[in-house]
Amino acid sequence: MNLSKWLFEQNVDVVTVNPHLVKRNKENRDNIQSKSDKKDAHVIADMMKNGYYTFIHHSRESIEKLRVLMSNRDMVVKRLVSSINQLNRWVEIVFPELRQVFKDVTAKGAIATLRLFPTPVELRSLQPQDIVKGWKSVIRAL
Repeated sequence: MNLSKWLFEQNVDVVTVNPHLVKRNKENRDNIQSKSDKKDAHVIADMMKNGYYTFIHHSRESIEKLRVLMSNRDMVVKRLVSSINQLNRWVEIVFPELRQVFKDVTAKGAIATLRLFPTPVELRSLQPQDIVKGWKSVIRAL
């Protein structure tokens, strides 16, 4: 349980200040861009005194779970994009001819080709009908 939720359960009002406004007010305070905890505390206290804060609204547990799921989804999408970029990079290094046949190396046909024939040398030794037969067997499994 985080501190704000615990304080909320103890019937204590919890507020937050915008960090960008804190930074701007800190620089305006003495026109020096130095950073210290003491200076931050003074600036935040001044902002609270002048009413530059917002109350934290606690949401239901289902909404919090949804936020976690969305965060996890974003992480999975980033990993997927990273993996696709790595695959594209390695195809360009090891098997650049594959791009002449398949525009998208993540398509079923390209993946089947890479599983069966990871390098161009293995493809050169086969007849076209053998390649098609191999594709059919792998694409059915995909």
